[in-house]
Amino acid sequence: MLWLKALHLITMVCWFAGLFYLPRLYVYHAMSDDNASDERFKIMERKLFFGIMTPSMMATFVFGIWLLIAGAWQMYSHAGWLHIKLVLLLVLVIYHYFCWQWLKDFRDNQNKHDHIFYRWMNEIPVLFLIAIIILAVVKPF
Repeated sequence: MLWLKALHLITMVCWFAGLFYLPRLYVYHAMSDDNASDERFKIMERKLFFGIMTPSMMATFVFGIWLLIAGAWQMYSHAGWLHIKLVLLLVLVIYHYFCWQWLKDFRDNQNKHDHIFYRWMNEIPVLFLIAIIILAVVKPF
């Protein structure tokens, strides 16, 4: 069970690294004004999203579900913290989806937002990380 937990945490860290960095790339991309920079950001965003973020998200869920099946659900099925954590993860998947939509907007030269919007969006995963870690470690209820 400890190996599963370690793998779950490792993949979660990789997923969050992408969730922190991709919107930051969007900030710089929205500020770029030359074709070379635009194309470079498109490549970086695509590789980050499809090469790191999405596989890490999937692995995080695989190891998390495996942990639940291996006994965590039986131990914590009545714990409110776990249910809230799962809801936060669902919302985080929706955020991941929005990151994909923004990636497609940039790819298709259809970006509708300025760099300030992406600066604000860059802060959202931090709040989720704090809440999820506190729920999983402290288990407040």
